[in-house]
Amino acid sequence: MTENTKIAVIGLGGIAQLVHLPNLAKLEKVTVTAVAEINKNRLNTIGDKFNIPERYKDHTELLAKSDAEAVIVATPTSLHKDVSIACLKAGKHVLVEKPLARTFQEAKLITEAAKKYNRKIMVGMNLRYRPDAMILKSILSAGEIGQPFYVKCGWIRRRSSDEKWFTRKIDSGGGVIIDLTILLLDLALWALGFPQVDTVSTQSFYQNTKEVEDTSISLLRCKNSSVISIESSWSLSVEKDQFYFEVFGTNGSSSLNPFRIYKKIDEQMIDLTPSQSDNAIILLRKSYMNELKSFIGAVKGLNPVFSSADESLSRMKIIEAMYKSSSLKKEIKLSL
Repeated sequence: MTENTKIAVIGLGGIAQLVHLPNLAKLEKVTVTAVAEINKNRLNTIGDKFNIPERYKDHTELLAKSDAEAVIVATPTSLHKDVSIACLKAGKHVLVEKPLARTFQEAKLITEAAKKYNRKIMVGMNLRYRPDAMILKSILSAGEIGQPFYVKCGWIRRRSSDEKWFTRKIDSGGGVIIDLTILLLDLALWALGFPQVDTVSTQSFYQNTKEVEDTSISLLRCKNSSVISIESSWSLSVEKDQFYFEVFGTNGSSSLNPFRIYKKIDEQMIDLTPSQSDNAIILLRKSYMNELKSFIGAVKGLNPVFSSADESLSRMKIIEAMYKSSSLKKEIKLSL
């Protein structure tokens, strides 16, 4: 009989409280045995709510005493590097929330530690795990809409956290680019089969923020001639939240939210969209659950790491080019 996989969670902010802990509680043969949080009231309240036996004031104490096989790192971004490396050094597999780190250099140190200590590390790029996104990926991979050459995507919503650290650049690493653009960038490159990005042009705005951008628009040119357009914002004046993702190919198009697949057959555009009843909220919930299942599967050796730190490292290189482009107000060419 297979033993339960023991999981620890470090950082009990919104993503841990609302997503990871409730989802972990639903998984069979998975037990959250330990949590760490510097806020004592939060530590005890959440520990009681989810009946977690081991509670620690910081990650160092948890790693010294817990026998958990894997750790979910859900701390402020400024702590990702030190906490993730400490977990890897302690022999734990790691799921770290996006972004992997504040900078490319910090992300590189994490990926090097994973190799040094021979541990698995996955990054929380949950949009890949939406059921409709996985179908879209298979459609593109099968060549159903021809050669994809243009992705147009965007996300306009309130910011993901109201905590003060979230809009302090030294703590978060950035604003809406780090929060939302990075997820759209990852989804677009994954959907296209990871083409090499050649140049990046970004314009950012600071409408309601001082240290970090709250609106950003980017155009990426890839070496295979495909183009990616991304807009993200916490502050654009729209009636309701917007999320869109459209892929145009030489023989059709496909989109998320709404999920649509159109293929050109004999000069006619034919709707090949499969029936689907899930709404956007349910799809988002399923993405987080699928992400956790994939991580647990990787820990157990049942499947490879699906959104790896190495892939996130290359995303961070592009993110830094976006910030550089916005700052210098010019197109940036990425070095090999």
